[in-house]
Amino acid sequence: MDQNVSSLTEQIPAEHGIEWTRSSAFHLDTLFNHWTVLYFYPRDNTPGCTTEGLDFAQRHEQFKSLDAQILGVSKDSLRKHRNFIEKQGFPFDLISDPEEHLCRAFDVIKLKKNYGREYYGIERSTFLIDPQGCIRQAWRKVKVKEHAETVLQALKHEQSA
Repeated sequence: MDQNVSSLTEQIPAEHGIEWTRSSAFHLDTLFNHWTVLYFYPRDNTPGCTTEGLDFAQRHEQFKSLDAQILGVSKDSLRKHRNFIEKQGFPFDLISDPEEHLCRAFDVIKLKKNYGREYYGIERSTFLIDPQGCIRQAWRKVKVKEHAETVLQALKHEQSA
């Protein structure tokens, strides 16, 4: 894949309104200088999103030992993210993107259908980004079951290549 994150995010305004659960401000350069698993999910505290987060949390130490950070992204507020982290015990940060800047840069806002209703929302997607900011692998329309393990194995493969 090898698309550079800088080319995707160059259109995001400097005052982007993207926040994360760390006390410091979120900067796009956070995605560089180490491996990053950037996963986009629809909503905090829903069954699929909770399972996905818990699966990544269960493997957090393995990712960390490979110099990889895990960051989850949704449109939920920072307050909802902090509650979600506290409730589930996630050892990684979540990014709040209410204006969809990061979501649109990674092209994860898609037309969805639910009970006959059409709306735009986040399509569950994950990106494996190398320390130089290149997207090494991307997963779209993610099925939660065993996805975190798939990403972990892909990271190991990319690092050994």
